[in-house]
Amino acid sequence: MIEPIGNQYVVARPVYSTKAFEEEHKKKHRHHKTLLDHLKKWFRCSAQKAKGIALSLFPIASWLPAYRIKEWLLSDIVSGISTGLVAVLQGLAFALLVTIPPRYGLYAAFFPVIIYFFLGTSRHISVGPFPVLSMMVGAVVVRLTPIADTADPTVTNSSVANDSSLDDHKVMVAATVTILSGIIQLLMGVLQLGFVVIYLSESLISGFTTAAAVHVLVSQLKFILQLTVPAHADPFSIFKVLISIFSQIEKTNIADLVTSLVVLLVVFVVKEINQRYKAKLPVPIPIELIMTVIATGVSYGFDFKNRFNVAVVGEMKSGFQTLITPNVQTFRDTIGDCFGIAIVGFAVAFSVASVYSLKYDYPIDGNQELIALGVSNIFGGSFRGFAASTALSRSGVQESTGGKTQVAGLLSAIIVLIVILAIGFLLEPLQKSVLAALALGNLKGMLMQFTEIRRLWRKDKYDCLIWVMTFIFAVVLGLGLGLAASVALQLLTIVFRTQFPKCSTLANVGRSNIYKNRKDYSEMYEPDGVKIFRCPSPIYFANISFFKQKLIDAVGFSPLRILRKRNKALKKIRKLQKKGLLQVTLKGYICTVDGFKDSDEELDNDNIEELDQPINTTDLPFQIDWNADLPFNIMVPKINLHSLILDFSAVSFLDISSMRGLKMILQEFIRIQVDVYIVGTDDDFIEKLARCEFFDDEVKDSIFFLTIHDAVLHILMKKDYSTSKFNPSQEKEAKFDFTINTNGALRNRECQDLKQDLSDVKIYVLHTVIYWLFPLVKN
Repeated sequence: MIEPIGNQYVVARPVYSTKAFEEEHKKKHRHHKTLLDHLKKWFRCSAQKAKGIALSLFPIASWLPAYRIKEWLLSDIVSGISTGLVAVLQGLAFALLVTIPPRYGLYAAFFPVIIYFFLGTSRHISVGPFPVLSMMVGAVVVRLTPIADTADPTVTNSSVANDSSLDDHKVMVAATVTILSGIIQLLMGVLQLGFVVIYLSESLISGFTTAAAVHVLVSQLKFILQLTVPAHADPFSIFKVLISIFSQIEKTNIADLVTSLVVLLVVFVVKEINQRYKAKLPVPIPIELIMTVIATGVSYGFDFKNRFNVAVVGEMKSGFQTLITPNVQTFRDTIGDCFGIAIVGFAVAFSVASVYSLKYDYPIDGNQELIALGVSNIFGGSFRGFAASTALSRSGVQESTGGKTQVAGLLSAIIVLIVILAIGFLLEPLQKSVLAALALGNLKGMLMQFTEIRRLWRKDKYDCLIWVMTFIFAVVLGLGLGLAASVALQLLTIVFRTQFPKCSTLANVGRSNIYKNRKDYSEMYEPDGVKIFRCPSPIYFANISFFKQKLIDAVGFSPLRILRKRNKALKKIRKLQKKGLLQVTLKGYICTVDGFKDSDEELDNDNIEELDQPINTTDLPFQIDWNADLPFNIMVPKINLHSLILDFSAVSFLDISSMRGLKMILQEFIRIQVDVYIVGTDDDFIEKLARCEFFDDEVKDSIFFLTIHDAVLHILMKKDYSTSKFNPSQEKEAKFDFTINTNGALRNRECQDLKQDLSDVKIYVLHTVIYWLFPLVKN
């Protein structure tokens, strides 16, 4: 019963152990589903389930019938045109990152959008080339290209034609990598493995994309400066590229450099205006399109290609090329890279989709997103495109210009299709340095993520470490190895945090049922002889030793050492009795000698396992008080602890290895007469212990209590009861209670005097408990 009194409440209920609570309230036995049960449910077929599967595989069937033509169509048209123009330019620019001819970027901007329109669950992201993925694919292309990439940006179109076989090989590798990445994504979606994205934290993604932005920046310098830079794909490649660039900096093409700097400056300024006045602008200023039109016209009108020897986009073939057949050997050589590309592509797309789903309140399905991206990449790669995800800037354009659904994405694909089929030739005079500048113009958001370091340092040092090390790994080792090393480091930090948890000793605050770390509050109450120890993490094989050491530090002694010392002392006491050095009188036992010497080496050489066994004094006619001084200077450490409470409310699981270690710890305390109680555990936790045969005659299931307060009150009542209880059978056999005296003799106390003393203790303890439980009651 709960009675509110102002802003306080008084709870009146029995003290419950977990077992007593289950018996009184008739806990139900629940059947936990087995793997076979899940398989039966998975393969069960019904009309409703078939409809649900169809709707989940084709989300368009759920939102397209509810499409509001009058309200949404105009906005989607405006958004689709704006997004399509941006997609064309980004496709051309990001193709340079893959080290393939720019026209193939249009395929990567077209096919994934069509597939995602039918299979995707997000209504606002724009699927297509993403600079980070383009860099990752480009690194694989460079590594698997049999001839060093010596393509000079100053070469003519005729010389490019002579290198068509090299370009075809690069396109083949890029397409094969894309297809394999799509297959991996599709399999992960079918197997419901969308949860893997949780292993890429925000700190890791931020550090990784920032490092990718640095790679993009360095890779585009050769186009901006128009230098011949050999490609590198091994670790430390970014430094080799920089050395190559600065070693020939005097060969820079001034026309390309000036053009790219002007374009870059204008793009940055206008993007800043778009960002600052986005609430007032009806649509963002399409600065990429404007600069592309101007740069193309100027390059064509003044014949930059022949007058200044600049590198241009070159031939833009109309239409589509034939389907490509993936290279099986490339599959074998790139499986690791493709897995990283698949994970990064999905993580970025799902992160952006999650932002918009929360903003506009509609659900997205991670597994279906994997399927949609996988099929998109399979189709895109088959038509000679490269890996697609979503670019933050392009998705921002689609959403900010009023896009409501993927109809806007479909219309953007139509814009790309028009360029592919009809007007692509107009872009042939466009300088590659302009495309490089446009690619760099989209990196501002990622490069600004450096400011995350300061924020993370203030909030969480571990996340800051993950960000910094991810950035360093990705820059130094490359994007593929860097991602793998970063994930390993992140998992290692999780292991480190759970392997070395911040255990604490708790005490009562305010004489209530609240228990906090005793270091945090000044007025604390800790019952005599009771220690409350809290572990705030799972207990498993890696931290069971740390848990044991922290527990020993908290109680102030090693129970195993105490147990062995007591068993050694017991052996000596038995020898005293056998040699007749302890004799019985009417008033108890007395020692007949003043000193006794025994060899510790003889006891130490005994089987150590015997010293670890429970203390057995049933063969002795007296009880030993281990906290008193023993005869003949037999030394045993004294302890003032009689009860230990383990707060496992934050312990979510226990593995087999740690279960064995925990049982040994409990047994060691129980064998030195320290009662152990475990509180706050989940029912599944106890059921697992029972299944693993954790309980026996020493460690019983009655040690579990619902709360710390239940265990504390139980201890107070138990100690009060045990000290006031007198066994009648012992009263008939003898009227003496024997304890070892400080002078080596044994003394007795009459039972009547003992009962009177304990009665006084009982009254005092009961008054203390009443005052503690009901602080509002005044005497």
